[in-house]
Amino acid sequence: MPWSPVFFGIGVALYFALPVEPGRMAYGLAGAAALLAAFLGRWRRETLGPLATAVLLVALGLCTAGLRTAQVAGPVLGFRYYGPIEGRIVVVDRSASDRLRLTLDRVVLADTDPDRVPRRVRVSLHGDQPFLTPEPGARVALTGHLSPPEGPGEPGGFDFQRHAWFLSIGAVGYTRNPALLLEPRPERVLPLLHLRMRLSRAIQTRIEGEPGAFAAAVMTGDRSGISTETLETLRRTNIAHLLAISGLHMGLLTGFVFLCLRSGLSLIPPLALRIPTKKIAAVGALAAGAFYLAVAGGNVATERAFIQVAVMFTAVLLDRRAVTLRSVAIAALIVLAHRPDSLLGPGFQMSFAATTALVAVFTGMSRIERLRTWPAWARWLLGLVLSSGVAGLATAPFAAAHFNMLASYGLAANLLTVPVMGSLVVPAAVVAMLLWPLGLEFLAFRVMEAGLVWILAVAERISGMEGAVRTIEMPPAEVLPLLTFGALVVILWQGRGRWTGLAPAALALLLWSGGERPSLLISPSGRLVGVMTEEGRALSRARGDGFVAGLWLENDGDGADQAGGFARPAWGQDGAGQAVAIGGLSLWHGVGRRAAQDLARACAAHDWVITSERSESGFGGVPDFGPGAGTGAAMADSSREGAACVMIGPDILSQTGAIALAAGENGLRVVTARALQGRRPWVPTSR
Repeated sequence: MPWSPVFFGIGVALYFALPVEPGRMAYGLAGAAALLAAFLGRWRRETLGPLATAVLLVALGLCTAGLRTAQVAGPVLGFRYYGPIEGRIVVVDRSASDRLRLTLDRVVLADTDPDRVPRRVRVSLHGDQPFLTPEPGARVALTGHLSPPEGPGEPGGFDFQRHAWFLSIGAVGYTRNPALLLEPRPERVLPLLHLRMRLSRAIQTRIEGEPGAFAAAVMTGDRSGISTETLETLRRTNIAHLLAISGLHMGLLTGFVFLCLRSGLSLIPPLALRIPTKKIAAVGALAAGAFYLAVAGGNVATERAFIQVAVMFTAVLLDRRAVTLRSVAIAALIVLAHRPDSLLGPGFQMSFAATTALVAVFTGMSRIERLRTWPAWARWLLGLVLSSGVAGLATAPFAAAHFNMLASYGLAANLLTVPVMGSLVVPAAVVAMLLWPLGLEFLAFRVMEAGLVWILAVAERISGMEGAVRTIEMPPAEVLPLLTFGALVVILWQGRGRWTGLAPAALALLLWSGGERPSLLISPSGRLVGVMTEEGRALSRARGDGFVAGLWLENDGDGADQAGGFARPAWGQDGAGQAVAIGGLSLWHGVGRRAAQDLARACAAHDWVITSERSESGFGGVPDFGPGAGTGAAMADSSREGAACVMIGPDILSQTGAIALAAGENGLRVVTARALQGRRPWVPTSR
């Protein structure tokens, strides 16, 4: 059973790794393989059973991922839009730039065919918004910019197009004008979301400032009140998981309810002797978890956490052991069957890495007889240190790969804050909800506020220490799969053969340490170019495409900002643009009207001309790489013979996405984001 989600996940990963979307023939073959495997597994259970089950699960994983892709399919905006936008608010949160952000459904765009309008759009609100207090269910109108979701900032980077597809978001944008309320939320429309926002506002009126915003996030999942500065502080100390409603919060809340119910019923002898108090407490804890899931908005992390605790309490109801690798496997299988795309996200990977490692370690410790003779306080202290240390070590590779940093003092920060979260904050939140109808919730909120003030103070103090964060280079694509497979073999395999899992894990670390970053990166818009130098990546502009610049520097394991990258010596002023030499080629980059007028001269003087402006003169060669060119093309073959220069502009970038020049056997080679993405439903064929 513990291996079942592994093979199901392999099928899901295989689906997302395919260069093209499977057709009916491919799904037919997968279905036939599943049926054949099921038959052979039943016919020769002792000999072919394990192998047949593995094949069956892989085929089911692939088909489930394809079905999920079709279920969430919707129109993606195929052009840049500016004009009136109407829609119903379904999500209120904040963008990376700390702007209030609305996700709208039932969208109406002026002069646009309804069949081409996305199911959902996401709009950031810039400037003052005096006429709108966002509330889920309300219908709003605004004038803003929309565009299709952008692809990876670099080849092989995070694919926001795929992420947006599975959120049914077909366009993203912003407005600098005040948004207007067209229609307030009708009664009985989105009642849970309305309750969530009302609770969030009520909590923040009772606990002011950042502690109040923290409390609202913990109790309702509404993180719109948390500032980006606080978020960054929590990330730098590796305690940002305290903010997200995930396994820790769900486990603490349901565990506290379970403990209170079972202890309370045990104090009443007539009940304790006649009814199964443990099972009743499990049902009550499960109901509390379901209510928490409903109020918190049902996001992926909370759903995953609820499934895990639901499996655990169901085991209690069935008189089975609640905490085993089997229960973790069942939870993982349910999550993957429900949302197969979550396999690619850091939330799923880190959550189940921590849970699997903790269950394996504490199961092993339960067999050590000597520990049972220790005093209760010593066992509690050992459990606290081990749980923080094991969870931190298990999630560290995934955090480093996805977020490009390691918190040097993360263990210390977790030891100082997690006990406070478990013993003060979460119990006080439960008590506050119980006292609210009596008007006495302020008593519990005072206790909760004290705990949150402590957590924020610890985060601020530790994040300000020298060397609190170490930047990590983005690993090659094969590193995490190898590392995960090796760890699973060590944990799940029975017998001495488990230690063979150390080989792929060691290979993964070797590949990570020996990985090389691209020598040159071109942003999808063509407004930014970065060249790798001995001092780090030198950027062609100090401003513009700031989000992409931040991604490049983070993936390089570079702590500099965009201005610092621009200050590095490499680029030199050349007419209306910047020029640099790399790999024996001369490159020129220009943006704006002056650059558009200077393209002919730049093309005559340089090998490659990169610009965000359109050329109407027809000069310059056209690169022969594109969405069907494979993962790379040789530098020597990337321009048309006899052309004055290679011209990379909007027309080319709309087909290739971001471009990289990476080291290859025969020198530098061209790699495009679109080639790595493949021909998938979430990848536009043209822009």
